[in-house]
Amino acid sequence: MTERINTPITRRQALVVAAGTAAAVALPAARAQSSWPSKPVRFLVPFAPGGTSEIVARSVAAELTKQLGVSVFVENKPGGAGVTAMQEAQKSAPDGHTLILTHVGTLAVNPYMLNNQPYDVNKDFMPVTLLAKVPNVFVIHPDVPAKNFKEFVDYAKKNPGKLNYGSAGNASAGHLAMEYLKLVAGMYITHIPYRGTGPQLTDLLAGRTQASSAGMPALGAHIRSGKLRAIAVGTTQRIAALPDVPTVAEMGFKDFETAQWYGVHVPAGTPPDIVKRLQEESYKALRSSAVTERFATDNAVGGGGPSSEYAAFIGREQKIWSDIVKRAQIKPD
Repeated sequence: MTERINTPITRRQALVVAAGTAAAVALPAARAQSSWPSKPVRFLVPFAPGGTSEIVARSVAAELTKQLGVSVFVENKPGGAGVTAMQEAQKSAPDGHTLILTHVGTLAVNPYMLNNQPYDVNKDFMPVTLLAKVPNVFVIHPDVPAKNFKEFVDYAKKNPGKLNYGSAGNASAGHLAMEYLKLVAGMYITHIPYRGTGPQLTDLLAGRTQASSAGMPALGAHIRSGKLRAIAVGTTQRIAALPDVPTVAEMGFKDFETAQWYGVHVPAGTPPDIVKRLQEESYKALRSSAVTERFATDNAVGGGGPSSEYAAFIGREQKIWSDIVKRAQIKPD
């Protein structure tokens, strides 16, 4: 314990002490800021390669690598509806060298769908920033006897259980979008979960499944080639890449809206100055020509705002999806 000094000090002495104390407090923070990153940064993605999540992560990681001067490498860690990757991130050192790509499933659905989630998404992780919002596109295999959204819904309702749809896995954006659509349209279509968008697209393109919902980054080339038929989009407005494809809301399902969104989280306890630096560097990366051009091609909308803004967004999404999970009785398959 420091010995208490009872003799009075002069104003000048007080100023000197105050200045020294402020410098001592600021020094550790400054050192933490200047020493980060001190090694390669791992960017965990909770799905297999080939989907929108990986495209968003790799686009941003490539720019962060240039900006930070160390490798920011993407590591795909599929499985368990995203729980596998989230748990690994949770157990990682909170020093800014492990990031995880978070999205609607891991943050806004799993907490209400899974009974024994081994972490608390709101307490065990810290939001950094929202990276992108990507429109959900609903597609079918050309062999399905439906030329448009209305014909697809009619066919599915007349043939309950005959159609299968694939997704990137339980609680993936595609799983949620299709379950939401089934709920409002009164359809019964069997869900087939895969370990990523890439694997599920392989079966969809081969006709082993008949429908899906994903983002333009994963679907665009297949729609343009005619290998898949786009029948609707989940946004409130039509998208530039598919001007002739209607929104679900236009087709009589008022207020229907669903989009994929992706952000960055770090383990709880990560120093605030590192979180702020990550957010600032992400904002810069999202406004680089390489990322903006890629996002424009895929109709993705970049984010990059402060962590408090992302936290508020997550809170709103949790309120929406907790209700949908309950009403649609979404369960892990």
